[in-house]
Amino acid sequence: MTFLFATSIENSYPRVAGGVRLDQMDRTGHYAWWERDLSLIHSLGVSAVRYGPAYYRTHVAPHDVCWEGCDEPMLRLRELGIDVIADLCHFGLPNWLELGFQDEAFPVLFAEYARAFARQYPWVRYFTPIAQIFTCASNSALLGHWNERLASNATFVRALGHLCMAHELAVEAILSERPDAIIVQSESLTHYHPAGQDAQRSADRWNALKQLALDLTLGHDLAPGMAGYLHQHGMSAIDLRFFQETRAPGQRMLGLVYPSGNERRVASTGRITGARDGFGFAALATAYHRRYGLPVFHLGTSRAGSQGPAWLREQWDQLLLLRSAGVPVHGFAWHPLIDPATDGMHESAPMLETGLFDQGRRERATAGAYRRLIAQWGTLMQSEPESERRSNASA
Repeated sequence: MTFLFATSIENSYPRVAGGVRLDQMDRTGHYAWWERDLSLIHSLGVSAVRYGPAYYRTHVAPHDVCWEGCDEPMLRLRELGIDVIADLCHFGLPNWLELGFQDEAFPVLFAEYARAFARQYPWVRYFTPIAQIFTCASNSALLGHWNERLASNATFVRALGHLCMAHELAVEAILSERPDAIIVQSESLTHYHPAGQDAQRSADRWNALKQLALDLTLGHDLAPGMAGYLHQHGMSAIDLRFFQETRAPGQRMLGLVYPSGNERRVASTGRITGARDGFGFAALATAYHRRYGLPVFHLGTSRAGSQGPAWLREQWDQLLLLRSAGVPVHGFAWHPLIDPATDGMHESAPMLETGLFDQGRRERATAGAYRRLIAQWGTLMQSEPESERRSNASA
């Protein structure tokens, strides 16, 4: 499979306190500057971009979609020869789904939307139907930060179930239009570390919870105690049986997002107390590959300001380490292209200087470093490493 160098247009749009919509493409000026942004993407030499229309703007009614504002950028990316990893739902829903991710109508309606997208843009092969399901469900319905801003096990399980069901119905819908579609299953590569010996149980629980989205959508055995947890808080046996089925075999990869500070400390009370340095991308991605048996895409990493180039090199070295160990690795991305307008949690949060370009579209040092990395490694990464050839031959 082709190795993809990529970047992304930050296209999340959760609602925060007061129902305020944090549409990153609006706040970074992408709607007005999309032609410039696509030109910047092309200038990097990347082969792919994680991108998609804001779902709440295009799915305008239960059975009505509007591609105005999306057609031109999508066609331009096709002309530029840049593959789109279509990001269809990223942390938010249309206002007409009044119950948000608690709404049981969401999965079926979203699958209709995914089918319509695949039909509208038949040249798109790579899809992320729903971005970072665990992150979305936990922030919307367990931690109370986004969207419905709920905070209970029952609301979390309901949101998680609806998101996973929507994802899998969307996979089926996409494959009905594009049978050779590749599903780049996006999840945050998070690990929870105990903040002291008495916090190990709490950390283990968070690590089991964070695996639920991939376990359900990939039909993997659940961590000990998680089936009982899901059943206790409202997930039916029928739904669990649905998730045990295998879909799109051989057509999925793990799109693992690993920004700095993605490893967390957990107190004995279960409260997340902050970030810490831990295992690193290669070790965590190896564990995910062993658990799910899927190829890996390093789908997004970043670090602010002048630290960016060194972090880029560190993450690239981690990817090469992973690949040399025989793990199939099919892509690498710096996220995002443009500095995000906020931290994604609060309307008034300061801008994060993590983009390859600032909001004035001025190049950061990381962009130059990434351009040089692609020029150096682009051809080399299309060859299969010896360790991977041996693994494939033995299989």
